[in-house]
Amino acid sequence: MARNPERRTALLDAAIQVLADEGARGLTFRAVDARADVPTGTSSNYFRDRDQVLSQVADRIFERLAPEPGDFETALLAGPSRPLVLDLMRQIAQRLAAERTCYLGLFELRLEAVRRPELRTQLTKVLRSDLDANIQGHLQAGMPGDADTVRLLYFALTGLLVDHFTVPGLHGDRDLDDLIETVVTRVVPDM
Repeated sequence: MARNPERRTALLDAAIQVLADEGARGLTFRAVDARADVPTGTSSNYFRDRDQVLSQVADRIFERLAPEPGDFETALLAGPSRPLVLDLMRQIAQRLAAERTCYLGLFELRLEAVRRPELRTQLTKVLRSDLDANIQGHLQAGMPGDADTVRLLYFALTGLLVDHFTVPGLHGDRDLDDLIETVVTRVVPDM
């Protein structure tokens, strides 16, 4: 297997684009090579099979979606409150909207995980780690609510973003920020 980390990352980014544009069925070594603009056969030098690509794509998506180091700590300087939760939820939505390809790629991975137990295991591990970190951060920061508050925010934002990216007109003239505010106001207790 080839060991150039920058090339591996570029191939994973290309795989994310293929997933977002063509779905999991369109994810082939040839499609990844074409999207990365590398010679045919390059990705097969980096990944033993398609399952390995799918598995590593999940990790790469979360690397790309992660906030900048220190962002959460800086936001907490304002003190825990419902308005801070609203601001953080909007920041998450903005980050995901800026990385639309990653979010759509993640959605495709979720669908593919239904048919691939190994991918389901890997994706569950990655998603659980992210959710657990969010719950832990919320609780340690003294934010309003409990672990279930974070879970409800997660469920709501996941659904809102699926709608936002796939059927943006579904909620009429209500924009994403307005819907997030409604969710936070109804789910997060006031301090």
